[in-house]
Amino acid sequence: MRKTLLAVAIGAAVSLGACSDASKPSNTENSSAKAESSQEATAMNPFFEASPLLYQAPDFDAIEFKHFKPAFERGMKEHMEEIEAIATNSEEPTFENTIVAMEKSGAILGRVSSVFYNLSSSHSNDQIRELQAELAPKMASHSDNIRLNADLFARIKTLHEQRNDLDLDSEAKRLLEETYKEFIRAGAQLNDEEKAQIREINEQLSSLTNEFRDGLMSLTQETVVFVEDKEKLAGLSESRIESLANAAKSRDKEGQYAIVLTNTTRQSILAELENRELRQQVWEASANRGTGDTETDQRPLVKQLVKLRADKAQLLGYDSWGDYVLETNMAGNPEAAQKMLRDLVPAVVSNVESEAAEIQAAIDADGKDFELKPWDWFHYAEKVRAEKYSIDSDEVKKYFEFNRVLEDGVFYAMGELFGISFEERKDIPVYQEDVKVYEVFDVDGSSLGLFYADYFARDSKRGGAWMSSFRTQSELMNQKPVILNNMNITKAPEGEPTLLSFSEVSTMFHEMGHALHGMFSDVTYPSLAGTSVSRDYVEFPSTFQEDWMLNEKVINNFANHYETGEPIPQELLDKVLAARNFNQGFDTLEYVAAALLDLEYHTVSAGTEIDDVEAFEKEALERNGVAVEAVPPRYRSTYFAHVFAGGYSAGYYAYMWSEVLAADAFKHMNNNGGLTLENGQAFRKEILSQGNSKEPMQQYIDWRGQEPTVEALLERRGLTDPSID
Repeated sequence: MRKTLLAVAIGAAVSLGACSDASKPSNTENSSAKAESSQEATAMNPFFEASPLLYQAPDFDAIEFKHFKPAFERGMKEHMEEIEAIATNSEEPTFENTIVAMEKSGAILGRVSSVFYNLSSSHSNDQIRELQAELAPKMASHSDNIRLNADLFARIKTLHEQRNDLDLDSEAKRLLEETYKEFIRAGAQLNDEEKAQIREINEQLSSLTNEFRDGLMSLTQETVVFVEDKEKLAGLSESRIESLANAAKSRDKEGQYAIVLTNTTRQSILAELENRELRQQVWEASANRGTGDTETDQRPLVKQLVKLRADKAQLLGYDSWGDYVLETNMAGNPEAAQKMLRDLVPAVVSNVESEAAEIQAAIDADGKDFELKPWDWFHYAEKVRAEKYSIDSDEVKKYFEFNRVLEDGVFYAMGELFGISFEERKDIPVYQEDVKVYEVFDVDGSSLGLFYADYFARDSKRGGAWMSSFRTQSELMNQKPVILNNMNITKAPEGEPTLLSFSEVSTMFHEMGHALHGMFSDVTYPSLAGTSVSRDYVEFPSTFQEDWMLNEKVINNFANHYETGEPIPQELLDKVLAARNFNQGFDTLEYVAAALLDLEYHTVSAGTEIDDVEAFEKEALERNGVAVEAVPPRYRSTYFAHVFAGGYSAGYYAYMWSEVLAADAFKHMNNNGGLTLENGQAFRKEILSQGNSKEPMQQYIDWRGQEPTVEALLERRGLTDPSID
């Protein structure tokens, strides 16, 4: 997500980073060589000037690792000089000489941060992780030096007090209010002793968060399940087995098969594996990551991060970290978020019980004498799905070839709805050979910006799927957006097509929703651009786009057999659509459990000691009525990247909160014409173009005419309507 430069200084340091044990030669000759290299990097550093490429896209042909550190050092120095000049300006504070001047500051730091922190997630290595660890406390300190600057805050406070008399337009006024709020929440009004405590906590949080992220990378290597006997892989396609063999070979285990875990508790491979012993092994390796079974133990970090966040919240005058975080979200407070989730629990658990009974019946019918366990759920759920809807998931994949999904599905749908088009640009350098760059053109043929597509998994990329940016839109800076989408699709062996699961297709549409939120941004100030909105609003535009994949016109345009080119048979398509809500009890419960666990951690008061992470987690799930053995949380604490290594602490609920908006919006649009350019342009105008220039709920009301209701969400998920006050 796009962040202001000030947010980058903290957010990047807190959520991105790791350390490495790379060797460090120390002889004099080597030190001299390093000095020369440093001088060269300083003299010819591509970050010191704006990129010459279209829309200042990063010039990856010119960028080398040696350029990052000097650019960060110079970037922080120059940014601080600019801030000091603003803070000590002898002239009376004005919106232009204070707020606008801040928006324009930190050009070098902004350029290097956007590239470095994107690479740290998309294409990392030991050098990058080592530098991340070094930068984390420095960036946190840099941010504190700005937001705890008394002279600077005095100018902002003066302007805030005069805001109704400054003749500001609505966007400028919102920027002023948001800037003032940001400084208050950073501790600008604290005394010197309290500010020192905040600085210390922020530095610790940045380092510990980086350490947690580093641990996730380590766990990726430590928890690989190696299989020696090919017969144990019964149920997998030959193509999938070949991919596992290649994964093992890359880890110096030639002749074996490597099952590399994704970051969620569930592992998709469990649906296909027939060997129950191996299924259990894979599931336990996944669920027990970071609990001391391997070299990396994340539990101490969980405890420390929770404690420090609670301490920081108390210093700032809040009852808990959740109260602090949600103050600026649509929910407003943890209680509102918890109520939304807890209201869903009765219906969700009821659906889970029904699903579990069906799956147990399938186990019994298979002649097996065992009770349903988490490692059995997906394997037998697929059997139930196949029997219930006569769907072969492998057969469905044959109609979801990667390139067709992207170009004739995602791009096509966005063209129908918004009138935009995508043209590949092979002349713009990329950071990895699988990455593609597209120029995006508006309905009138004008250029909107650049879109980077990085969809395939690799060892250098973190798990999951996400959107980010290299450049954000801003009229003030005369800048068009340069947007990046990441996924972790397993690339087929050379010469074979990459076929996608239904879920992967949905995720491609989802991430494009984020991308267009950044691409369609039409605001003046970079701090308010694109996805710079609250966590429980940012997932709304992306979730909204998911359902267009099921639009009849769209799916008929891209769902063609990869060999024959024949469209997906209507009978198969009807089954796919009918099965859409299959297993929704499981899907919803594993999410709700994780979201409630996040809120439980982040509503503890300062001074509360968590002695045992597993015990805390168990009690939290039981207390909320979501402790179902066969349906564990989507993330357990030790690999919960969103909340302990990302920006979603006390905010993982946001996906469900946003889905309420998305479901209501999609139903409303379908009831009023559906997939039309007119509908798309209205949605773009009132939602996607606004960034954070207007209150989120007001954006929604301006478009929809009313606030959303929960009914459409329940319909979307096929859940029984719970009792909601």
